[in-house]
Amino acid sequence: MPPQRVAVFVDGFNLYHAIKDLREEHLKWLSLRKLSEVFAPAPQFTIDHIFYFSAYATWLPDARSRHEKYISALEEEGVTVVLGNFKKKDRKCFACNTSWKDHEEKETDVNIALYLLDGAYRDIYDRALILSADSDLAPAIRIVRDRFPEKSLRLLTPVGRYNSLELLKAVGGQGRASKIKRFHLERCLLPESINDKDGRIIRRPAEYDPPS
Repeated sequence: MPPQRVAVFVDGFNLYHAIKDLREEHLKWLSLRKLSEVFAPAPQFTIDHIFYFSAYATWLPDARSRHEKYISALEEEGVTVVLGNFKKKDRKCFACNTSWKDHEEKETDVNIALYLLDGAYRDIYDRALILSADSDLAPAIRIVRDRFPEKSLRLLTPVGRYNSLELLKAVGGQGRASKIKRFHLERCLLPESINDKDGRIIRRPAEYDPPS
């Protein structure tokens, strides 16, 4: 029997903030391919596609620079990057009547849903791994399961997060969800430096250096 073709759909912000809450910066320098292989190991599976959905925090130059390096590293391991954007949003504290400008990420959940559906219609996967705890993805998951019952959908829950009942129900129950643990992240880090296809070196940001 040939291996099952796997496509992985990574909600970059869900994953980033889950890792950030651990307060271990070095875990952000994460190989999505290595992590995917933990949950879809050879020879039973072959990972044909990994999609990473995120956006640049353009108003934070240092954070954007680190993010750009990370995305360059991901692309060198064959990850397809799909970028959305942030939009300014007015916020107000009704207790003290203070107003301020904030930024809200847009398009990621829509992009994941579209790529998940498009991949099913184009038949690029037998199994989809969806790395997110965002319940907004439930409708797209239900449509894929309804129209493509032969395809297997699985949730990968970011470290320290819990999936909503709506998301678990959409994917088919708790048995179709796996939790990412801290030790998974520790074992799946990118190397300190990576040579890109043009011969340039992508170096891990100093902020992501492992503790000595």
